[in-house]
Amino acid sequence: QVQLVESGGGSVQAGGSLRLSCTTSGYTYSYTCMGWFRQAPGKEREGVASIYIGGGSTYYADSVKGRFTISQDNAKNTVYLQMNSLKPEDTAMYYCAAGIVPKYGGSWSRASSFAYWGQGTQVTVSS
Repeated sequence: QVQLVESGGGSVQAGGSLRLSCTTSGYTYSYTCMGWFRQAPGKEREGVASIYIGGGSTYYADSVKGRFTISQDNAKNTVYLQMNSLKPEDTAMYYCAAGIVPKYGGSWSRASSFAYWGQGTQVTVSS
């Protein structure tokens, strides 16, 4: 089993920044990829960004490219999501996920590709 704990959410005005953290524990060798997803009320969960632990390859949703950056600190078993130039449409519950994810077909962005999930952290951006 892998446990994931997110932190860093909060409320910010448009144009502001937040950094989310996700720390894993347990069988940390049992996944190859970690991702951030978000879900707004009444909407489906969508992939925001993912990073492959071995080689460090990163992938982003078009809506956040150039504004969000995913990174990892393997020594701390922690993945970060730096969010800059936040917009009201970024408001959502943000979830961290881990899993053995293929590097094809956009698997990094599909929630079904990930086996382990955190409890979520709320991000609210006001205009």
